[in-house]
Amino acid sequence: MAWRCTGASNAELIANLRSHKLISLESVADAMKKVDRANYTLGPRGAYEDSPQYIGHGATISAPHMHAMAAEHLVGDAHPSPFIFPGAPPPISPTKADHTPHPGARVLDVGSGSGYFTAVLHHLVSSPDKPGAVVGIDHIPALVDFSVENLKKDGLGPALASGAITLVAGDGRQGYARGGPYSAIHVGAAAPAVPAALVAQLARPGRMFVPVGPDGGAQVVMQVDKDADGAVTETRLMGVRYVPLTDRAG
Repeated sequence: MAWRCTGASNAELIANLRSHKLISLESVADAMKKVDRANYTLGPRGAYEDSPQYIGHGATISAPHMHAMAAEHLVGDAHPSPFIFPGAPPPISPTKADHTPHPGARVLDVGSGSGYFTAVLHHLVSSPDKPGAVVGIDHIPALVDFSVENLKKDGLGPALASGAITLVAGDGRQGYARGGPYSAIHVGAAAPAVPAALVAQLARPGRMFVPVGPDGGAQVVMQVDKDADGAVTETRLMGVRYVPLTDRAG
């Protein structure tokens, strides 16, 4: 089904994701419409295909349907404990929008690559008075530089200047403790196991979306929830195939 979501423009891509029920939340649709995927790829060709795209340095930007599913799980979707929003958002409706983003929410994007999903997360946590904060971390410095330029091209230079978005080079498996704790953590590459350092950086409550499994082997997305008392629950969501989560040395 996912490949059918390919569009001729960013707006058409998002519309197709919605029509195929891969986006059900107004907040996610709105955030993804604000971030033109063509600004985060190596060129316009393939930017609106619902498939991974190579961005250089052995890295890819995930398929749009995977970003949509990650966003919906992190904002809460049908689950009783949303983490970017203060209440469980309802499905898309022509007359009813979901809840406003929770002011001040802090989010970590591990394996931030070209900066696309970091930008989507920024729009999900932004509000006029409290923009929240999003940290993107990638182990390839050249990709961090690339993502900074992409965000500026997409009109997010002021968010970078204000600290609403921070991009750093580092070992994503260790997270970025100085920016936490985080209400939500997105991991854009597969770890051999759920990274303990990232679990430790989840807020109470908090949620992480992380692919787990060996490179080239069976992988599954794990949803890791930490409740207000610090108890951690892991839920298997779906089978996937991601590139491995590594450090600079590989």
